[in-house]
Parts: sequence; structure tokens; C-alpha cells
Amino acid sequence: MMDLNQLVEAQSALTFLGSIGGLAFALLGAGLAAVLPGIGSAKGTGIAGEAGTGLLCQDPSKFGKVMILQVIPGTQGLYGLVVWFFAIFSMGLLGGELPQMTIAQGMQYLVACLPMALGGLFSAIAQGRVAAGSINILAKKPDDWSKGMVLCITVEFYAILSLLASMLMIINIS
Repeated sequence: MMDLNQLVEAQSALTFLGSIGGLAFALLGAGLAAVLPGIGSAKGTGIAGEAGTGLLCQDPSKFGKVMILQVIPGTQGLYGLVVWFFAIFSMGLLGGELPQMTIAQGMQYLVACLPMALGGLFSAIAQGRVAAGSINILAKKPDDWSKGMVLCITVEFYAILSLLASMLMIINIS
């Protein structure tokens, strides 16, 4: 059985969690939506950039096409930032005061941000690998480089679905 001190400590912890817990969960979700796709984009653009440097050592005239293929995996980082901004705007954080939010509302924001957080992370890395392969197409068959771009855009579709899922869920949080 709990003694009086343990009961007071438990009540204090619950009061603390109830007072900031909702906002903490919501900010965690928004932060993950910004950071994880950014990490994925950094990794994806890095993979494509490594492949591109090899080609550019041989043929610097292909810089423009290599740069386009390298930039494509970076879009997920931008999508994550859009979800982050939309989430903090929806929470009311831009009004200058900390909003009161229940734990349930905070969990809703956390869950709503997860599709973009995870979808952006994994699709950016996958897209970087496809972009690296597309740079190989550019090296061996320069006239067919647009086929590689189409392959990259196929992966982009899933990043856009992640963006859409997160945005629709955030819109519906009451």
C-alpha cells in the first residue's frame, strides 16, 4: 500500500503531466515531422551526391542534370517542415502564449505527424538510392536520363501521400 507521501508524489506527477503533457506530446510529434524527413533528405541527397561526384569527375558538363537528380530526395525535408509549421499553427503556438492541451489532444498531434515523420525519413533515403542509380543511367546513356527522373518521382509519390495523410489528420484535430 502507498503511504501518504507516495500518494502526494503520484498526484503531483499526474498534475504535472496533465498540465504540460499534452503540449509535450504535440511538440514531440511536430518536431519528429520536421527532423526525421530532414535526416532522410540529408542521407538521400548525400547518396545521390556521392554518385554524382564520380560522374562529374569524368564529365563536368553534366552538372545541371546531376544536380536535379541530387535535389529530388531533398523535398521530403521541405514537406516535413510544412507539416511542422502547420501543426504548430494549428496548436495555436504562433499566438504568443502556450496553449492548454489535454494529453489526448497532444497524442492526436503526435500520431498525426507520424506519417510525414516516418514516410519522409524512409522515402528520402530510398529516393536517394534511386537517384544514384539514375546518375548511372546519365553516365552510360545520357539521352535516357529522364527515365531515371521518372523513377525518382515514383518514390516521391509516397512522400506526398505521407504529407497528405499528416495534413488531413492535423486539420481534423479538435
